[in-house]
Amino acid sequence: MTTTTTASAVSEEVLLRHDEAGITTLTLNRPRQYNALSQALLADLQNTLDALAEDDSVRVVIITGSGQHAFCAGHDLKEMRSHVDPAYHQALFEQCSRMMLTINRLPKPVIAQVNGIATAAGCQLVAACDLAVAADNARFATSGINVGLFCATPAVPLSRNLNRKQAMHLLLTGDFIDARTALAQGLINQVTDIGDLPLMVRRLAETIGKKSPLAVKLGKEMFYKQLEMDLEAAYRYASGVMACNMDSEDAREGIDAFFAKRQPRWQGQ
Repeated sequence: MTTTTTASAVSEEVLLRHDEAGITTLTLNRPRQYNALSQALLADLQNTLDALAEDDSVRVVIITGSGQHAFCAGHDLKEMRSHVDPAYHQALFEQCSRMMLTINRLPKPVIAQVNGIATAAGCQLVAACDLAVAADNARFATSGINVGLFCATPAVPLSRNLNRKQAMHLLLTGDFIDARTALAQGLINQVTDIGDLPLMVRRLAETIGKKSPLAVKLGKEMFYKQLEMDLEAAYRYASGVMACNMDSEDAREGIDAFFAKRQPRWQGQ
């Protein structure tokens, strides 16, 4: 077991990293600011995710927040308000969007471990992750509208998780929904007691970590690409991916292991 910490140029360690048995946990570490996404934290997330993309020893990534009250409260409004240059705000939102896209394109699954409120860009972060497990005290909102700021960038992954009317209700009202409602609407996968949350997420990560790395990588990439295609194009693309996967050493090993009633031995393990 190894534990490493990444930190921004400022003294505060805004992002913590823990590695164990192929699972990397990234903890947003600004508890006094409800783990808000400062420019420094976004930069640390981007750099760490870029490194994880190239690290074959990492099978699954977990993102969570410090403490038991907040997963992430979105952008740091004080930091944003301290700048009046429109170019700064444009660069900030592009920086955040780039980080969210990196999660989407990361060749390994990312699980949100939602340990408290997730608002605005924090709700966006939950929606951007491949899977999400929430504590029963978690609440979700796109609350920018309450301060005169429509959550435009959070609307992108939110509208791809929820149906349109549910997404628009959140975006136009700024209302909170609880974890059970978020589960029913498709924003998260599971709800559990706050005390059981790390164990539940760990079990999920371990289950995925036992699968073929190649199949998981191909599958994640294929899943998001086909969502943007029409039905016929999606089937054509999926057929090519499946044929490629079938011709891989992992697929041959997996099928042979199935018939031999033994555990498969994946490439790279």
